[in-house]
Parts: sequence; structure tokens; C-alpha cells
Amino acid sequence: MVHWENTAQTGKAHFLFELLHKGKMQKMNKQALIERNNRVVEEFRANGGKVHDWAPLILLTTRGAKSGQTRIYPLMSVPYGDNYLAVASKGGAPENPLWYNNLLAYPEVTVEVGNETFAATAKLLTGDERAQAFAKAITVFAPYAEYQKKTDREIPVFLLERHTNA
Repeated sequence: MVHWENTAQTGKAHFLFELLHKGKMQKMNKQALIERNNRVVEEFRANGGKVHDWAPLILLTTRGAKSGQTRIYPLMSVPYGDNYLAVASKGGAPENPLWYNNLLAYPEVTVEVGNETFAATAKLLTGDERAQAFAKAITVFAPYAEYQKKTDREIPVFLLERHTNA
């Protein structure tokens, strides 16, 4: 597993971390954010899940809570056993990211990791489950701890539970 620190130490600046760390993500207008995400998704798919100068990512495909339309979000890759975590940090902003409501409304999602694509169910974790998962997320991407300190809300964590073929 590649941690974000390893990527940074090899001189590969991580654009998402820069944006979140400096609080610019919150200031990006919606169109700029959509265009950036589209470029990241395109590069991810063209390069077997790798995006130049970014830490490891997953692509999370959801349905819009209000529109029902397909939405694709690049997220930090946080492996959790055979599954993945989706950490709704939004860089420590006071509100949840847009995809948070999508997962509550439509928990059936698609996850892309490298060249693998699988169906999953998003489960909002609470209590000890959430605490353990968030602790794991911090070991993968240490800034999550700082994001939690920046906000009054408890940062939500979803388990993206892989569907098994029976």
C-alpha cells in the first residue's frame, strides 16, 4: 500500500492535498471543480488507476440524491480489509461533501481501484465502528486528523462494502 507521505517524499506533489490543506477546495467554483474531477477521472481510467502527482485514489460512482443522475468522485484510497472507506472530510469544512447525501439516498455504488471495478454498498459507520475506521484512515492519510480538528462536525466515514458473487 502506498501512503500519501511516500508519494510526497518522492517529490510528487499531490494537488488534492494542496487544495484541501490550503482551504482552496471550498473556494473553487462548482464548474472548476467539475472540470478538475473530469480530468482526474479521465487520467485515472487511462492509466490503470494512477493519476500523475496524486496520492492513490479510488473512483466512487453514485447517483445524485436529488437528480438521480450518475456522479463520479475521485477520493483518497483507504483500503479496509477487502473493502474501502470513503471519508467525508471535505478538508475539514463545516459541511459534508456533496457525495455524502448521495450515499445516504442511494447506497448502491460502484468503486474503481486501479483496473478493478466492483459494486458495493455504502454503509455509514457510527460509534466504535466509525472510530476504528477513522483511525485507519488517518494512518493512510494523516491530514484527516487535522481536518477533524478544524470542524465541529464529526467527519462521516462510509464503509464501501464489496458485493460478493454468490
